[in-house]
Amino acid sequence: MTLWVRFARPGGGTGFGTLDATAGTIAVHDGKMFGAAAPSGEALPRDAVQLLAPVVPGKFIGLWNNFRELATKTGAAIPETPLWFLKANSSLNHPDGVIAPPASYTGKVLYEGELGLVIGRRCKDADEAEAADAIFGLTAVNDVTALDLLQADPSFPQWARAKSCDGFGPVGPTIATGLDWAALRVQVALNGRVRQDYPCSDMIIPPGRIVSLLSREMTLEAGDVIACGTSVGALPMRPGMVVEVTIAGIGTLRNVMAGGG
Repeated sequence: MTLWVRFARPGGGTGFGTLDATAGTIAVHDGKMFGAAAPSGEALPRDAVQLLAPVVPGKFIGLWNNFRELATKTGAAIPETPLWFLKANSSLNHPDGVIAPPASYTGKVLYEGELGLVIGRRCKDADEAEAADAIFGLTAVNDVTALDLLQADPSFPQWARAKSCDGFGPVGPTIATGLDWAALRVQVALNGRVRQDYPCSDMIIPPGRIVSLLSREMTLEAGDVIACGTSVGALPMRPGMVVEVTIAGIGTLRNVMAGGG
């Protein structure tokens, strides 16, 4: 397993490399993460840099109703194809970034802990095997939602608007390669209290099929991120609360909601 990270250099600029979580060091790489990447020979202490979202996606795609337990609870029909929406690229947020709702918005803000797929190469009209091979690695996503915006107009559910506010898409802290997605669990703690804890194996449409079906409708490019949907336990956050999305092998994505004095 390899853990890829992006980071802000203390003197300015950004870099990327592989994290040795045991040693607490980052092996800096040259080139491109999704192309020809090679160790530069430089090593940095993990604690000496600020981790950024490990990828800057060209497309940030989210899924709805993709877990059986939640579909059963809500009475939603089991989908045969991905029910998807787009989050604005400007919704991207970093590990330890602040989640700050728009000043004009005073409604409920939900966390949604999810497994994220990171595409590693161009993918168009792919079968499931080809699509699975196009997945570079896995990350953690908090698909933050302004719930009151979603149904603000009864004639038009506003998925993209509700999920695209600046900072409503924390991603990270790493991209893990070599993990078995079906063996993972997504756990979300709010102020230290676990609120979500569900197995990725409960996914209705699995990763390879998600990518294959999406690739029939749009060309997926290296760096695109697909959030696989959430399960039961997504709840509102209040100002000052800390939300932590943990997936073993990937790490903990920790963010604070702005406010709270």
